[in-house]
Amino acid sequence: MVEKLDDEARAVLAAQLPDWQVDGEHLKRSFRFKDFSEAFGFMARVALLAEAQDHHPEWFNVWNRVDIALTTHDAGGLSVRDVKLARAIDALI
Repeated sequence: MVEKLDDEARAVLAAQLPDWQVDGEHLKRSFRFKDFSEAFGFMARVALLAEAQDHHPEWFNVWNRVDIALTTHDAGGLSVRDVKLARAIDALI
C-alpha cells in the first residue's frame, strides 16, 4: 500500500510543482488550450500516462479547459504517486 505524504513532504510540493496547488488532499491544476480538439488530445495523452502508472486522475473538461485533481484514495490523500503523475503531466506541456 502506498503511504500518504507526511507534512514535510507536503511542504516542499509548492517548490517541486509550482503550477499545481495543494487543496486539502488533492493536487490541482487547470490547463487552457486553443480549442476542444487540443484539450481532448491532451486528455488522451494524460490517459495513456495514467494507465501506464495505474493511477488515474479526477478531471473535468469543458471546451478548451481541462481541470485535473490528483489524490491517492488507497492512501487517504496525497502520495508519491500523485507527485509522479503530476510531473509526467507537466512534461507533456
